[in-house]
Amino acid sequence: MAHLQLIATAPMGLESIVARELKELGYHDMTVENGRVTFSGDLIDICRCNLWLRTSDRILIKMGEFTATTFDELFEGTKALPWQDVIPQNGEFPVEGRSLKSQLSSVPACQSIVKKAVVDKLNLTYHTEWFPEDGPRYVIEVIMLNDIALITLDTTGSGLHKRGYRKLITEAPIKETMAAALIQLSRWNPTRPFYDPCCGSGTLLVEAAMIGWNIAPGLRRTFNSEDWPIIPEALWSEAREEAFDSIRDDIPLQISGSDIDPAAIEVAQAAVNSAGFAKDIQLEVLPITKARPKGDFGCIITNPPYGERLSEIEEVDKLIRELGRMAVGLPSWSFFAISSTKRFEQLFNKKADKRRKLYNGTIECQYYQYLGPLPPRHKQISPSE
Repeated sequence: MAHLQLIATAPMGLESIVARELKELGYHDMTVENGRVTFSGDLIDICRCNLWLRTSDRILIKMGEFTATTFDELFEGTKALPWQDVIPQNGEFPVEGRSLKSQLSSVPACQSIVKKAVVDKLNLTYHTEWFPEDGPRYVIEVIMLNDIALITLDTTGSGLHKRGYRKLITEAPIKETMAAALIQLSRWNPTRPFYDPCCGSGTLLVEAAMIGWNIAPGLRRTFNSEDWPIIPEALWSEAREEAFDSIRDDIPLQISGSDIDPAAIEVAQAAVNSAGFAKDIQLEVLPITKARPKGDFGCIITNPPYGERLSEIEEVDKLIRELGRMAVGLPSWSFFAISSTKRFEQLFNKKADKRRKLYNGTIECQYYQYLGPLPPRHKQISPSE
């Protein structure tokens, strides 16, 4: 399987960000759809994309796509796919499924049919009807949408948001993939200060540091497909060496954060230390009213608490007002906040320059973007001057 159709899955609203990442990695033949970006690649691209994509959830192999209005069509369509080229005789191949707006609405039944079809196809190669499934893991997924079956194979394993540095979590942490997306949408770069006044578990700070130093987010973890015989170990070694060679840890970082909760700062410090930024990210226990980020033309990016009960909502409203007053005192800074609060702009006392609907988990939010002035460009001195 040298030439593949790969799928980078994306949280709702972040498809264009995933596509931008792929383009920056050198992929151009792609199709952007709801929840995924499909692109062409080879085996080494499985390695590279798992290591490098910051905002995608998983990298899948698209095994096939076909119309299936009956279980016979689902069975025959699945059996026709080249499973023997991917799954060895001892491979473990559980089947997951989803169905929406399709005649085949029973997900367990679809999973069972796909499993039986894969077994039948592998039987033609390995000449056995019993498979031990005690080897590498190959998670198959069948997605039924409008009577079209999409059959995929998961190369990732645990979601790509699990970078490996976050051992502890606060009450409502933001996913690493979403944090990276918020930073990329801000167009922040390491020449500018970065501050999070509601840093919680420190995820935004660590993701900013990884972006600033061009650290591939998957370097600290493993993936299901690392155990697959079809992907030589040399390809993973090549991709990891490329990633290590791309790190730019000589760039000074101006990243700091604070939180009013001492327990949250302890969690954030543990994440910062685990990620290797103990000397490069500064943390303080501070209320927003006392936060004083240093420097000019910086970016404040934050995920303030949302609040559900009345007492919490009142506290959140107060916090957003404090954020608004903080922004007034930093006229050269840009300000970005993701919030489910419908009255955010009213409480912040300023209409956002841009808004973008995003989903933080299952919670519908808006990403409020207040764009400050860009840093002045330094005059380039010609050799004659």
